Amino acid sequence: MRVGTVREIKNHEYRVGLTPESARELAAHGHAVWVETGAGLGIGAADRDYEAAGAVIKPDAATIFAECEMVVKVKEPQAVERAQLREGQILFTYLHLAPDPEQTADLVKSGVTAIAYETVTGPGNQLPLLKPMSQVAGRMAIQAGATALEKAHGGRGVLLGGVPGVLPAKVAVIGGGVVGFNAAQMAAGLGADVTILDRDPEVLERLGTHFESRAKTRFSNRANLADCVAEADLVIGAVLIPGAAAPKLVTREMLATMKPGAVLVDVAIDQGGCFETSRATTHAEPTFVVDGIVHYCVANMPGGVARTSTYALNNVTLPHALKIADLGWRAALAANPHLAAGLNVHAGEVTYEAVARELGYAYRPVSELLA
Repeated sequence: MRVGTVREIKNHEYRVGLTPESARELAAHGHAVWVETGAGLGIGAADRDYEAAGAVIKPDAATIFAECEMVVKVKEPQAVERAQLREGQILFTYLHLAPDPEQTADLVKSGVTAIAYETVTGPGNQLPLLKPMSQVAGRMAIQAGATALEKAHGGRGVLLGGVPGVLPAKVAVIGGGVVGFNAAQMAAGLGADVTILDRDPEVLERLGTHFESRAKTRFSNRANLADCVAEADLVIGAVLIPGAAAPKLVTREMLATMKPGAVLVDVAIDQGGCFETSRATTHAEPTFVVDGIVHYCVANMPGGVARTSTYALNNVTLPHALKIADLGWRAALAANPHLAAGLNVHAGEVTYEAVARELGYAYRPVSELLA
């Protein structure tokens, strides 16, 4: 199969779909690997590194989209990229379709076979292709929140860990999954006063056992959430409903109860955000202020640490990319129901139920396609 990767064009997105090492693995399986010139510069990988791995450098993305049977990316295709997709082509990348009707419509119109990293499953209902980026985003959320809390960036002027004689900042983490766990771990490590909210008693028990006295846990109902948000200097939104839009848990009315200059970091922004006042921002302009509360809502947070993120992502995506290239998408999905869960759009039909329900499309089960 001819497999290609392009330079990401989303604002301040420096990751790349394939590392030189991944290109080498694909080439070793007998596949032709095409890479747009400069695609790896954001992670310190020059064209010559890809060539040494057996890849062919192409002058532009248009060549990749026009001639490659599978395109491996990181972020959802932008409008100019979607216009180049075609029926029979495989797109393997993050999509986050539920809050993005324009992208969904374009993918349906193109006829492309779109497999989304974020809905590929694993044993125990895990999301293994989302996990490494969730780990990165959770840890970055604390870095970003700590910076936004500085007075020069519009925040309260509070140091997360405090100093002797001065109390540390209060951090509320909404959601105890991978993002929330990593955010809490970073915040607790810096000495902040951390509270984690979740609705699953088993998750709360696991978090309590892990953190012991270093972080508190609290059941996430409306009253407890309102209390924690009102008291917090920094709130991390770490809520995920796989494939679906995030619920709006923090309302605009709740901002009035918060301390002026407090910070909200919405890690769920890729799925529409879990704060009512959230809107997607970029690394170039990461924050905005609503009712005196600083909002950080960067939609591609892990792109800020592109090298770490790209290698972590390739560790989990490459085995699936190899299977798709070796077997073709249909046989690869038929052989692996976890990979089959990643199929979101195929030949003009929406094949992921949560996306179809959210955006009003007819739903075509993947099992019907494979049958």
